[in-house]
Amino acid sequence: MGTLVRRHLGKVVAGGALAVAATAAMLAVTLPDQAGAEGSDRSTAAGSTRQDAVAPEGRVEAAPDEGSEGVGSDPLTDAETARAEKIALNSNGLRSSARDVDGDRGPQRLSTNLAENELGATGDAAARRAEIVYYDYKKDAVIAKTVNLETGKVESSNTAHNVQPPPSLAELSEAARLLIADEHGKGLKEDYKKATGKKLNGPGDLDLSGFVFRKETLADVPSDLKECGKHRCLQVVAKVKSGPWIDTRAFVVDLSARHVGRVG
Repeated sequence: MGTLVRRHLGKVVAGGALAVAATAAMLAVTLPDQAGAEGSDRSTAAGSTRQDAVAPEGRVEAAPDEGSEGVGSDPLTDAETARAEKIALNSNGLRSSARDVDGDRGPQRLSTNLAENELGATGDAAARRAEIVYYDYKKDAVIAKTVNLETGKVESSNTAHNVQPPPSLAELSEAARLLIADEHGKGLKEDYKKATGKKLNGPGDLDLSGFVFRKETLADVPSDLKECGKHRCLQVVAKVKSGPWIDTRAFVVDLSARHVGRVG
């Protein structure tokens, strides 16, 4: 089972690389050229808004009630997810020892998914298992736990440093909050005001996405971002709700050190 968890962590990292590539491709199409940006710390608002898709007419039926337990390779039910996360948090004192992105007690949950199913010795399908991935900001470590949903026990736990899975929405929101409050966020706030006529009050005013900053992609890494990779560092992609993109790719938020740096 330890091999299974290590394999999962490897897939998480690979998935993060794909996410970076996909996001970069998206930005190349949707964001404007930075060559004409004013000032070294300016962000840039795209000049047009995106038309929201209109749903076709038709009757929308409520989703059927899901059972408390899934079957086979079905996705985890809400009940299974909640139960697995509770079991994982209560194992080995994780709830009290780790810290989340806000510095509160307990690790930052990144994902909860159905673990890869392995056949038993008789060829029968094994019990359903949930795999929960956390980030512990106290130790700058990724923790993956596999919970057997039949026995209610943690079957394996793996801790890894210098591994950076894709960010959670809570992490992106906190990174955006730090950027908005920082001197580097001045251009972001100005461009939001130009696009909306309103003051940017916080992350809730934006549609957010983003990715882990990979310092190995740069020939010259700023000294204040040297710890990225060991630290949890994100680049936030911001968009005015129902409005233009605001280019914030030049800024890197070190969530571990709670510091905002600039690249490029």
